[in-house]
Amino acid sequence: MPVTTPEADVQRTAVDRTAEFSDEVLRSVESGQRAAIKAVRNFADAVDGQLPSLANEHPTKRQEIIDAAMEMADQLVHTEYAFLREITQSAGKAVGRADEGN
Repeated sequence: MPVTTPEADVQRTAVDRTAEFSDEVLRSVESGQRAAIKAVRNFADAVDGQLPSLANEHPTKRQEIIDAAMEMADQLVHTEYAFLREITQSAGKAVGRADEGN
């Protein structure tokens, strides 16, 4: 069994915490994406049920509304990415500072 030092144990613990945090962030991103897709799908279905497509209308009001919902969902996902990226960077810096102190 290899001999470890307290400093190595602290560094390994920090790396483990960072890896766990990264996994949580990725799960959160995936969950957010799935929720956004589901919300847009539900919205599009509701619009389809209320606003029939008219063949002579280009683009249709229905399509304009659905496109706006898609754009909104895209903006929400990008905002979530930016937020999570900032959190991850801050956590990495905090772990780095904690390691420097040891």
